[in-house]
Amino acid sequence: MEDKRAQGAGIPRPHVSHTLDASHALVTSPVLHPIALAVLRLTLATYALFVGLYQLIEEAVKEHDAGTFFSYFTHLSYIGLIAYMYAAGVQTLCYALNRRKGYPLQQWPRVLQHLHILLYSTITTYPMVVTVIFWALLSDSDTFSTTLNAWFNISEHAMNTGYALFEILLTNAGPSPWWHLPACVAMLACYLGVAYITHATQGFYTYSFLDPGKEHAKLAGYIIAVGVAECVAFVLARGLTWIRMRLSRRMSYASSSDTEVEPAIDEDWQEIGRPGSSVGYAV
Repeated sequence: MEDKRAQGAGIPRPHVSHTLDASHALVTSPVLHPIALAVLRLTLATYALFVGLYQLIEEAVKEHDAGTFFSYFTHLSYIGLIAYMYAAGVQTLCYALNRRKGYPLQQWPRVLQHLHILLYSTITTYPMVVTVIFWALLSDSDTFSTTLNAWFNISEHAMNTGYALFEILLTNAGPSPWWHLPACVAMLACYLGVAYITHATQGFYTYSFLDPGKEHAKLAGYIIAVGVAECVAFVLARGLTWIRMRLSRRMSYASSSDTEVEPAIDEDWQEIGRPGSSVGYAV
């Protein structure tokens, strides 16, 4: 009996590429030229960096309390957002200057490629979680008590979600692979360790709902709710990405042909759920 593996060995596999993001979805947009996308990403990154540095310096100079800055999940996720926007902006700029032939990340070690993709998954979901939790549980009369407080809170607890939606809706990135969901939830769980280490070493809880002395039995509910919020944000991000891809493909078909054709999601993106695949990475 003939070996089935040998029988299919000479048949090329369709839609297979050994290059990360062969379609350059990471560095392109359905509505923006690559140069415009690069400039916009770098501008948004610079604004966020200015906000973060201003707040850090403000706490260091006026409040002499900069040591607590990195204990808050809001600030940590904001730093991740800044890092991704700068990284993506530079990669997009290189792509545009290289006459759209490729960009450096495609040639980097696989571990860096995977980390870039995972970072994308965090910056498209964590901001939503931060925004919902802040405005639902943490905002109070001090939120807009001064112009400075209002600026910080709007930038870090509202505009952060705007950044996430920008990457979801105005780039060609595909939906994050499902295996990133447990990874994102696990990193949220790790933050609990940071919060309780902060209490043990500095004597305060970064977020009041993490205080077991006040919340008692509610504490477990709050922790589970944060995990559920991340799951909802992840599914929402995937759903919005899928809708954008469908609309983009539909408009592409409509503009290229007078005959109406039912668009289909690129088969490359169907490989997203396979972490070992080199085809159609999520971002």
